[in-house]
Amino acid sequence: MMNRYSSIAVIYGCDSSEWEVSCRSGEFVASRIDGSRYDVYEIFARFGSWSLVAYRRKNSMRVILPEDGRPQIDKTDFSVSVDGRKVKFDYAYIMQHGTPGENGLMQGYLEMLGIPKSSCNAFVSAISFDKFSCKNYLRGLDYVKCADDVFIRKGDSLDGLADRAVAELGLPMFVKPTDGGSSFGVTKVKKAEDFIPAVAAAFDEGGTVIAERAIAGRELTCAVYQAGGTPVALPVIEIITENEYFDYEAKYLGKSDEICPADLSEKETMMVQEASVKIYGRLGCSGCVRMDYILAEDGLYFLEINTVPGMTAASLVPKMVRTAGLDMTDFLSSIIENS
Repeated sequence: MMNRYSSIAVIYGCDSSEWEVSCRSGEFVASRIDGSRYDVYEIFARFGSWSLVAYRRKNSMRVILPEDGRPQIDKTDFSVSVDGRKVKFDYAYIMQHGTPGENGLMQGYLEMLGIPKSSCNAFVSAISFDKFSCKNYLRGLDYVKCADDVFIRKGDSLDGLADRAVAELGLPMFVKPTDGGSSFGVTKVKKAEDFIPAVAAAFDEGGTVIAERAIAGRELTCAVYQAGGTPVALPVIEIITENEYFDYEAKYLGKSDEICPADLSEKETMMVQEASVKIYGRLGCSGCVRMDYILAEDGLYFLEINTVPGMTAASLVPKMVRTAGLDMTDFLSSIIENS
């Protein structure tokens, strides 16, 4: 099979609280990319410092570089000098959660250099990353609903804000940063007096915040990827957690059950998968993205979209891939070759 690319850069690490999860995701992806087809280079990028931490050339073992001997990435042309040779990467697999890999900054850099990548373009990434903007972009569609919310900027007056939010949204409600992930800075507010502290916690993670009506229902998630140029929905997962919601503990410390495929009727499954494919197309997504929902009595509520979803061995997308009967290496090759 002819490959479009030869030198794959897997970029992980990020400037947000999710950087450790990003590293685990990136290392997992790098280990599963087809070593018989591609040279794989692992780049750790955090706060402007980009370095090569490991690499694996075709049909060879992975080489881990010592911390004091990691070559820096040349950002002028996205290349690195290693073992006496200059390697210019011709494809980037972005596994940075949060900024700069999920909000359009890394995408914009790669687009300026003309380097293909695994994720959405810069504009789509920026719109999708901001929960408030993304919901407004999708609000009014006939196949998903969006919960009511209140938007708050850093510096806005907080006088009377709790009373207004409670009047508009009711209790309980969720307060969250518009541009965060892995549930960092998210609070389920049950009492009005807890609202302002929740806003402060959300501002610790970002510059804008939304308060969102809590929707009672079943928490579902579905991923879509490109296969042969066609968007394909993976099996739906239902998330059942012993915590108040699907928080960091539930996601990464085993405090949830992830039922795949979800115990839904055929009609409900099709509704979620079809909505996911439509959202993928409406936003103009690329690569593999994951949409999160609440299935309530009055319909399917869109929560958010993850354009760089977690890809650790225990993450949701690999679980969907396994349930679909797909091989992870082939799945990643499909994303790479369809970018």
